[in-house]
Amino acid sequence: MKEHIIHVDRDSAGGRLDVIVSRLLAELTRARVQKLMDEGLVLVNGEVRKANYRVHEGECISVTIPAVKASSLDAENIALEILFEDSDVLVLNKPKGLVVHPAVGHRGGTLVNALLHHCRDLSGIGGEARPGIVHRLDKDTSGVLIVAKNDHAHLALSKQFKAHSVVREYLAIVHGEVAVKQGSVDGAIARHPRDRKKMAVVSSDKGRHAVTHFRVLERLSGFTYLALRLETGRTHQIRVHLASIGYPVVGDPIYGFKRQKIKLNGQALHAHLLGFAHPVDGRYLEFSADPPAEFNELLASLRQKGG
Repeated sequence: MKEHIIHVDRDSAGGRLDVIVSRLLAELTRARVQKLMDEGLVLVNGEVRKANYRVHEGECISVTIPAVKASSLDAENIALEILFEDSDVLVLNKPKGLVVHPAVGHRGGTLVNALLHHCRDLSGIGGEARPGIVHRLDKDTSGVLIVAKNDHAHLALSKQFKAHSVVREYLAIVHGEVAVKQGSVDGAIARHPRDRKKMAVVSSDKGRHAVTHFRVLERLSGFTYLALRLETGRTHQIRVHLASIGYPVVGDPIYGFKRQKIKLNGQALHAHLLGFAHPVDGRYLEFSADPPAEFNELLASLRQKGG
């Protein structure tokens, strides 16, 4: 348990209590501060105040941070390919077939379970010793993924994703030969009106803005090898956008052909590159990972057939 004492100065006077505390204690997000307030662990001159309380110069704010609770999830010894790790973040190459976060039907065997075993220095997200999932990759999408180890890193990285400043490049093999060398798909995405397990391109007033940029790497006699950059990051964005323009990802069981022309374990989509500013020192970091063997084998087979 840690206790912090904040003396309100002239610059902070008049600000909201939750905003002032989260600004002066960088390790705490505003949501975390509000949770501590609900638990009676943030006091102003010894009294409990609401989050919107306006502080006054000379007041004393005490903030008690309880010891981080152990995660309610099980740690599991699942092999991981770590590309980078320090006390704030971890970057890895997620294998195809690995679910990122526990959910109904996937309580164990997920990336989070694996990280709980691997990471011995989690300072916690929201008061619990668990990794912070800043962005996700679908179960059958492989590639580079970043995880936060503490609240501060989680908040800073989340802001970068929200601001679309994170560089994300994917590789995909799609059905059809894309005619143009490069282009963009600009189409709002929302839950499918009839099939709630799917997403769909909808009118701008009914969905969230989404943009995917693509570039042809190679045409392969009925197929195309693409590089894609995300301007936004909506659920299933690349898969939905490519299917909407008539080039579904090979092996996609949801947005591809009902009768798959090529047998694959999931879609031929790989998160190849990720670039971001380190949440603490701000330096730009960039990591890449080659596609898995199945992806490369398919590419080689299509090249051979085309040749």
